[in-house]
Amino acid sequence: MDWTPTISELNGPRYQRIVDTMEADIAAGRLVRGQQLPTQRALAKALGIDLTTVTRAYTEARRRGIMEARVGQGSFVSETSVRRAVDLPHPVAIDLAMNVPPHPLEAQLDERIIAGLEAIRAQSGLTAHLNYQPPGGSAHERAVAARWMRARVPHAHADKLVIFPGTQTILFNLLAHLARPGDVVLTEALTFPGIKAAAARLGVKLVGIAMDDGGVLPDALAKACRAHKPKAVYLIPTLQNPTTATLLPERRSAIARIISDADTMLIEDDAYSLLDRSALPIANLIPERTYLATTLSKCIAPALRVAYLVTPNESSQQEMRNYLQATVQMPAPLMVALVTHWIETGIADRIITAIRSEAIGRQQLAQRTLKGFQFLAKPAAHHLWLRLPEGRPDVAAHLLRNGLAIVAGEAFTVDGTAPHAARVSLGAARNRAELTEALRILVGALHRPADTRQIV
Repeated sequence: MDWTPTISELNGPRYQRIVDTMEADIAAGRLVRGQQLPTQRALAKALGIDLTTVTRAYTEARRRGIMEARVGQGSFVSETSVRRAVDLPHPVAIDLAMNVPPHPLEAQLDERIIAGLEAIRAQSGLTAHLNYQPPGGSAHERAVAARWMRARVPHAHADKLVIFPGTQTILFNLLAHLARPGDVVLTEALTFPGIKAAAARLGVKLVGIAMDDGGVLPDALAKACRAHKPKAVYLIPTLQNPTTATLLPERRSAIARIISDADTMLIEDDAYSLLDRSALPIANLIPERTYLATTLSKCIAPALRVAYLVTPNESSQQEMRNYLQATVQMPAPLMVALVTHWIETGIADRIITAIRSEAIGRQQLAQRTLKGFQFLAKPAAHHLWLRLPEGRPDVAAHLLRNGLAIVAGEAFTVDGTAPHAARVSLGAARNRAELTEALRILVGALHRPADTRQIV
């Protein structure tokens, strides 16, 4: 038996001491993800306690998400802190559709949420964050966020920054601010469905710009600017959704020049760049023409609903605060306080590092499993862009019938024919074992002959 907890020095019921020691040993690296734990009988014998106490401890450990039981194999340290799938729509069993970050045990999210809230309670009390707050965050919260962002965005300052409840709210409010019904906004030919939904609701016309595997083509952007006189250009330059394309520095420079020459504005969706910090935002080249949106949804957790908008100047910052107040009033103050605490103490960066490492591991797994198929991917991305076999328009539907969800190309196309491809998200699988099974099902579907049944 490799693990025997030392529980004599702790207080509380014995079962609780076992679980607390397990958590402490995981945090200290004495227990690692996927490590097999002793059987309940073996641990009871080693500790000299009754079996029911160990059974209760293992049940509590599973409830906390730090241990998982595998039928016929035994008990193991969990790979992630995510528990059972409670929100997947029927008939989905494994979700490769939702583009969310994985939550490896190394991120210690459960523990850090509890510790962070306790720190906030000790400093100011939790109820202080249950009332109305200034729209866009307090001066202190914006200053902390701005200092954190300045490592990548030198012009980020509190008087140009607004805290929003997620990027989707930013996009809706920016389109409402910059365009009117019938106005044109340019975007990649394949783009984030959220911008499509916001534009449709506001009556703004999106026009797609041609892309290659390296992202949007500068010549195509320049031509579209001349033809349409757009009110804004919306781009995801880093780990683009859905293609994972990341613009090289020379393309970023060319795009910055084109936007300046066209006398328009850039909406830069910086959702994924904290996973790949080698690529600096286009906003650094044209800060006076860029609204830069950075969110924690893809690098920590979407339900935090915390995103930062860096505006071109102080007047546009105030304008966006007004829009925020008129639509959703403010982000959730308690969540902003928690994130601010994490940033100030360096915890946010440690969480992001753990999630980035897990994303890299999942991409490596996908590379091995999908060898021989055509797809675009980047090492730290949460997704990949898979080219589907020709003559197989039914792949996504077939997978769904078998309990596996991916997103077909038509969800991302702005205009024209949808590509015969799909986005495969790797982060939503609860652990690497589940991801392996999902990719096995996917490979089987890709090898499967086309359905020749006649539909009448």
